Amino acid sequence: MTDAAARPDPRPAGSRAALLRARLTSRLTDRLLGTALVVGACDPPSALHASWPVKVLVLGAAGAAWWAAPMVDARPVLTSMRRRAVAARRRTTVLPAAAIAVAAYTDPPVPLVVCVAALLLAYLLATDAWTVGVTAPPGRPRAAPALTAAAATAVVLLAAQAPVVGTSWGRLLASLAIAAAAVCLVLALRTRRRPPG
Repeated sequence: MTDAAARPDPRPAGSRAALLRARLTSRLTDRLLGTALVVGACDPPSALHASWPVKVLVLGAAGAAWWAAPMVDARPVLTSMRRRAVAARRRTTVLPAAAIAVAAYTDPPVPLVVCVAALLLAYLLATDAWTVGVTAPPGRPRAAPALTAAAATAVVLLAAQAPVVGTSWGRLLASLAIAAAAVCLVLALRTRRRPPG
């Protein structure tokens, strides 16, 4: 009898399946919001009447969103620069960016656009490590980021629906939107660098 046969297996049978099940059902709120965001961006009413390959793509996107949606709640550490490792680490950024790209491609109706915007806002707030993660500063007000993000979302939606395409006002509006986004980004980064208190 060898040593390997004499030693009992430290992992009980089925622990790999239990670990996989626990990983796929953890952080249920993040997963539901992320999956709903991606499915909403795919324009489900149109996808229901589309061909089978399109339906399979929507199901695949929903499965990928379920995997990618949970927040990576850890302090930043350089582990590997391989694309797969970087994508896994940044998946909560890749998921909403992909959903926005899909929504821009599918061009859903305005009510669905509003739903996608609300789901995007909820997903970003639920998975933002700065507001809800271990790296969040203590005593930071929770309402301020939510109200700021909701106001920014409303401004973007109103600007996106403005009937200025093909007019001389289109470029001005786009320039103002880009400038406002740059100012918001600078203010957000400045706030994050400032020590709490």
